[in-house]
Amino acid sequence: MSSLSDPFLLCIVALLALTLGSFLNVVIARLPVMLSRQWTHEAHQTLTLTPPTQPQTRYNLLVPRSHCPECDATIAWHDNIPLVGYLKRRGRCAQCRCPISVQYPLVEAASMALVLWAVWHHGMTFTGMAIALACLILLTLAVIDLRTLLLPDVLTLPLLWGGLLYQLVVHPDRLAESVIGAAAGYSVAWGFYWLFRLASGREGLGRGDFKLLAALGAWCGWQTLPLILVLSATTGAVLGIIIQLLLPRLRGAPMPFGPFLSAAGMLVLLGGDRVIELYYTIIGLSSI
Repeated sequence: MSSLSDPFLLCIVALLALTLGSFLNVVIARLPVMLSRQWTHEAHQTLTLTPPTQPQTRYNLLVPRSHCPECDATIAWHDNIPLVGYLKRRGRCAQCRCPISVQYPLVEAASMALVLWAVWHHGMTFTGMAIALACLILLTLAVIDLRTLLLPDVLTLPLLWGGLLYQLVVHPDRLAESVIGAAAGYSVAWGFYWLFRLASGREGLGRGDFKLLAALGAWCGWQTLPLILVLSATTGAVLGIIIQLLLPRLRGAPMPFGPFLSAAGMLVLLGGDRVIELYYTIIGLSSI
């Protein structure tokens, strides 16, 4: 905790976290589009179809510059300052005055909170930085899944391997638990998928959820998987019932599970042993 006792250092970390949050918004908005274009191109090649005649403009995480989704006007650099730009323009485009999604400041604020929490408890150490990075990836996955029902491999697989590497470097004595957690996470999600499909004829989980739960098992160990599943399933069920009661038009619509898995994973990562001990105390078991 002493590493953030210096107000100057605290401000630097907060500003860096806000900047990372701004970049996460770019990833959230553009990565699904980039993947869609890639899949379309690969489908044309596989099926030997004529590729689209109109050339697509260069599009990645850096190009083009940030612009309004409504009028396509380029956003000035001072309006791109995290949180400040959104508040200064009162959540509207400077050109067309159309509202800008509240997602942008929320992701930036959440990124700052996650990084500060991780560094506050673990200091400016490899552990603190690794946990902060894992939480930022989980936040990105949660919002992408909420928007598009996608959990891209380009994020879930590095998160999985990063968890194994983290345990190897920081807790080599827990590496076996991490490997078992990754295998168990994938297997449990795969089992739920097939049980639900055989019982209802529908897919209750996506394959991205398999990999996400495997990644959480790698980071947190197999012992935490029941806790993560209980937290995510309970929260998802409660919110699902509330949403369907308040918004009847959404009844029967697919509901992403990734945000709930991500939130539970972040809670376990940031809470550490205290959350796990509290969980075992509640269910009446001694800590493993």
